[in-house]
Amino acid sequence: MPLTKDTAIRASFFDFAAIAEQPEAILEHARYLEDGVLLLREGRVVGLHEWQSVSEQLNPHDIIDMRGKLIMPGFVDTHIHYPQTEMIGAFGEQLLEWLNQYTFPVEAQYHCPDHAAQMSAFFLHQLLANGTTSALIFGTVHPQSVDALFSAAEALDMRIIAGKVMMDRNAPDYLTETPEESYQQTRALITRWHERGRLSYALTPRFAPTSSPALLEKVQQLREEFPDTWLHTHLSENPQEIAWVKALFPERAGYLDVYHHYKLTGRRSVFAHCIHLEEREWQCLHDTDSSIAFCPTSNLFLGSGLFNIKRSWQQGVKVGIGTDVGAGTTFNMLQTLGEAYKVGQLQQYKISAAEAFYHATLGGAHALDLDHAIGNFNPGKEADFVVLDPAVSALQTLRIGNSKDIWEKLFVLMTLGDDRNIAQTWVNGRPVWHRDAGEKAA
Repeated sequence: MPLTKDTAIRASFFDFAAIAEQPEAILEHARYLEDGVLLLREGRVVGLHEWQSVSEQLNPHDIIDMRGKLIMPGFVDTHIHYPQTEMIGAFGEQLLEWLNQYTFPVEAQYHCPDHAAQMSAFFLHQLLANGTTSALIFGTVHPQSVDALFSAAEALDMRIIAGKVMMDRNAPDYLTETPEESYQQTRALITRWHERGRLSYALTPRFAPTSSPALLEKVQQLREEFPDTWLHTHLSENPQEIAWVKALFPERAGYLDVYHHYKLTGRRSVFAHCIHLEEREWQCLHDTDSSIAFCPTSNLFLGSGLFNIKRSWQQGVKVGIGTDVGAGTTFNMLQTLGEAYKVGQLQQYKISAAEAFYHATLGGAHALDLDHAIGNFNPGKEADFVVLDPAVSALQTLRIGNSKDIWEKLFVLMTLGDDRNIAQTWVNGRPVWHRDAGEKAA
């Protein structure tokens, strides 16, 4: 009997069926179907099958034929600043000077709800145009920045985690707040948005230098009141930043210990960068089951340093990929993975295509504690995926054509690929972006 209730998509498919504890295990969990069928029902995956095994059960009129395309789970961006979209590619500074010269003035505009709404729509469109279906996102200190972002994401049915910046010192007066104001505004946002559909909230102290002990106490209080929220902040990005933290918190054992003291490490705690970690900090991240967002384009652009991805495997610390727009220079995960490869090469560590795409999909979902919901095509998962056209230029066509296997094709895709390779993006079982249309489909 034909299967008529399901959406059936025929194409090539690639994903990872299970979490990998070590890089050697990634290949064991990799799944490639050159001619497969993805069955969807009511926004969820029913199953992924070889075409020959189910073709006779399918109604030919119900099949969406995408042969020639490669479909994989939607990309997961584990660290990005949506307000910084409008100052991406700002010239000439490292972290602390860059914040003062470029970031803070731009973020000042988000007191305006109309501006926040306009930029939220633009930002989400950029994510979708680059195949990213889920992200962990910084807003600004203004509650209206988060209201606008969540409202726009809710209309698209996207799974995102976001939060308003919490910041009470060492920043311009127009972007600081009292600890009590930060607590009250954040609490109201959590109550309004957390676990509303596919939306989740992240407590978002910008970083230790802009957080007084009194503010961090308020963050801790909120984490205790709402233990299923996320914690999203920065850690050990820049040597001058680290020295500043040690001067501001001399009573703490180091940068990470500032957060750990206030019980802000843990399973849903995501620390961006982590380039210059000390031995005990690696151990603390492992012991607390915290996660790292590896942001290669940002780290290179600001001259911050090289993240030691090999060490993260050795220490058993979960890692996802972050574009970190706007210090990061692209929304595109393919380009970001290409830069991650170069960061590894500079440290004599070869990031394979399998490892790269693992971190961008299921590994990123695992780092965000979302692997139960997204990240692969296992039955019951939410149907977020990207449709890739592997060869959209003469050079790509040449290299894909002479690639001997799927691994070489994926490596070529992540080193030569860009937003042109994104053919479609699907969210919760619906196509929401088409390359040919150049805009949201819904």
